[in-house]
Amino acid sequence: MLRDLVSGGPALAVMAHPDDESFGLGGVLSALAVAGADLRVLCLTSGEASTLGAGVDLATVRRDELSAAAELLGVTAVDLLDFPDGGLATVAPDDLDAVVRDALRGAATLIVFEASGVTGHPDHRAATASAVRIAGEQGLRVLEWGVAPTVAEALNAEFGTDFGGFDGDGVIDVEVDREMQFAAIACHESQAVDNPVLARRLELSGRVDRIRVTAPRD
Repeated sequence: MLRDLVSGGPALAVMAHPDDESFGLGGVLSALAVAGADLRVLCLTSGEASTLGAGVDLATVRRDELSAAAELLGVTAVDLLDFPDGGLATVAPDDLDAVVRDALRGAATLIVFEASGVTGHPDHRAATASAVRIAGEQGLRVLEWGVAPTVAEALNAEFGTDFGGFDGDGVIDVEVDREMQFAAIACHESQAVDNPVLARRLELSGRVDRIRVTAPRD
């Protein structure tokens, strides 16, 4: 399936925060890069509201971290916007859709977190919803990433988190390159230090990530 995506044309990952491309999508992006994909990233916020790394010019720090991580993941271009971190759900959908549309530049596939936002974060849900709307409008494929229900249940029990399990028609597990993902994660020093939830999620997921690829209905 990943080889089919590569041959189909460029892919654009649409995400809410710097580090989503590594912490979340890193395994899938690295697998696509190894297969020869033309990968691009659209990040809708600068991640300035994070409580990790507070006290520095966090937007600038996270911009530089994103740039370094994207290069390691084989991403050829990054668009970093400045919609409010923590406030994407309050942005007019037409405004989000406009920037996703402008960022397509020939993309055939949009890569997103699954509809629940994986962790339930409203920013994640808003980014995915916009990408799915544009995919339907433009007739593009969508690759959704999520975590298995068993992984979500374990994380929620151990850490009190709100992960949603990803299952249903068309959902499959694919082998990914964790070494590339770990290298990209390390670029996000302001966010990756002392992140036990991330470490445990990757441990539970092993060498596979859960995805679904869909084409828009006619």
